[in-house]
Amino acid sequence: MKKIVFSEHALFKIELLRRHSIVIDRNFIENTIIYPDKTDHGYKGRLVAQKKLNNDHVLRVVYEEYTDHILVITLYPGRRERYEKD
Repeated sequence: MKKIVFSEHALFKIELLRRHSIVIDRNFIENTIIYPDKTDHGYKGRLVAQKKLNNDHVLRVVYEEYTDHILVITLYPGRRERYEKD
C-alpha cells in the first residue's frame, strides 16, 4: 500500500470542516481513497474518490497518485443527489 500524504490545503479543509461541525478523520479519508464507492476523473488528470458520509452526503477526495505515494489535494462533502446520479 502506498503512503497517503495530505497537502497543506487538505489539512486546512479538514480543520475548516471541523469548525463547521463536520468532523472527518484521516482514517475515513484514507478508506475513501482505498475503498471508494465511486471514482471519477477530475481536473488535470486527478482522481476523485467518493464514499457515503451519511444518508444525504458523500465525501469527495481529490488526489494524485505517484509511484511511491498518494497526495491528497483537497476534500469536500457533497450532496448524494448531485454525485450519485448514475
